[in-house]
Amino acid sequence: MRLLSFVVVAPAVLSAAMAVAQGQPESTPYPGMAPLDQYLIADKNAEIALARSAAPPSISDAAEVMVLERTGYTTALPGRNGFICMVERSWGASTTDRDFWNPKTRSPVCFNAAAARTYVPRYLMKTRLVLAGRPKAEFVRAVQSAVEKKELPPLELGAMAYMMSREQYLSDEGIHWHPHLMFFVPGDAGKQWGADLAGSPVMAANDSEEAATIFLVWVGNWSDGTAGPPVTR
Repeated sequence: MRLLSFVVVAPAVLSAAMAVAQGQPESTPYPGMAPLDQYLIADKNAEIALARSAAPPSISDAAEVMVLERTGYTTALPGRNGFICMVERSWGASTTDRDFWNPKTRSPVCFNAAAARTYVPRYLMKTRLVLAGRPKAEFVRAVQSAVEKKELPPLELGAMAYMMSREQYLSDEGIHWHPHLMFFVPGDAGKQWGADLAGSPVMAANDSEEAATIFLVWVGNWSDGTAGPPVTR
């Protein structure tokens, strides 16, 4: 498997977000945004539970939880430990990702305090522009400009996130991929971490749209304690 992008958010993050796929196809089955209702989760209690499933309960039970509304994310539950949990949608990925408009994407993620302060604002801004109907090139430029002008904070040392939900739907090819941790670092830093080398457990996605590298490390169990897929690469 080749990591294409993740913004959570991703990166989004979403991802992104954050998506994992078997190479980059020449075309996408999702050429444009679907009707907004396809991205929303009608049952907000279900969205809260899905968001919290991103990390073990010892973390997520005390986290702030945000849910997606028609104009952006809002806080559904306050937190006590500095973490923010949410369900990223498809636009957490890079704009070149084949699943960028995939309405089935549901990427539960819990950001630690450093990421909540400095990475989450990028995804929230991108989300607002997406839901306002702005074209891709415009919201990419807007986020980049906000980062360059320091209207959005620079990535903070120690920014990371948990993506350990067995209910994740990261892409059509990587529906229930692997429970993993993400680490956010400014610039193109893959070589500094020894990422993507033979035998290395670290994978990296250089997100040029946000001038950041997202490192991913598989872990053995889902957040509910059950075993995930083998972590050998």
